[in-house]
Amino acid sequence: MRTADIRSGFLSYFEQRGHRVLPSSSLVPANDPTLLFTNSGMVQFKEALLGRDRPGYRRAASCQRCVRAGGKHNDLENVGYTARHLTFFEMLGNFSFGDYFKEQAIAWAWEFSLDELDLDPGRIWVAVHPEDHESREIWKRVTALPHDRIVNEADNFWSMGDSGPCGRNSELFYDQGPGLEGGPPGSPGKDGDRFVEYWNLVFPQFDRSADGTIADLANPGGHTGMGLERVAAIKQGVLENYGIDIFRPVVEAVC
Repeated sequence: MRTADIRSGFLSYFEQRGHRVLPSSSLVPANDPTLLFTNSGMVQFKEALLGRDRPGYRRAASCQRCVRAGGKHNDLENVGYTARHLTFFEMLGNFSFGDYFKEQAIAWAWEFSLDELDLDPGRIWVAVHPEDHESREIWKRVTALPHDRIVNEADNFWSMGDSGPCGRNSELFYDQGPGLEGGPPGSPGKDGDRFVEYWNLVFPQFDRSADGTIADLANPGGHTGMGLERVAAIKQGVLENYGIDIFRPVVEAVC
């Protein structure tokens, strides 16, 4: 499956499910002094996710160009040491502004993984926050994954900053086979290349105040991020991002 087909297939899938497809925003965020570069798909929807902006739609999808070379999300130190990290990459995402929540986001992620990407369900693992019992039960019900492939990961708690919206997240991993080093999510060997995280489903349902107090959000939503290059590597049967169709001609020309 070509990278371009994954990109267009994702956007088409969510457009058919009532999402407004929007273009990638600038790599330099507009009116956001907290960021030097756009580092995720949710950046252009930040005000909507905070409830301060009503864009005229409650569902959106995009393929966002991202740079991670510093700050909270810094992949620069991992580039060249793992097969999956890039400083510049494209992030596919679907977003809910007080519309659907965990149940629907999980169901669509599973359906897209199996029906559109044709991934082997026997090689998919899911990591959830240890206290996110709701998501764990949804994963069990929607996917019929064996319980031992829905694992706990204490780091699965997302926040926009020291205060503001925050919540637990679910991550999907794909087992690339025993020929690679590394263990499943939640294990001591989780940072190896065998199990690659390809999709992160974030569920901001709390509002954290400056003093650390956490209250429920009135209209929880969600945002997800799928690594386009990582999925392309899985689908094209290569073990590193630089082996996919959009990079291979460049690498071959240089070498």
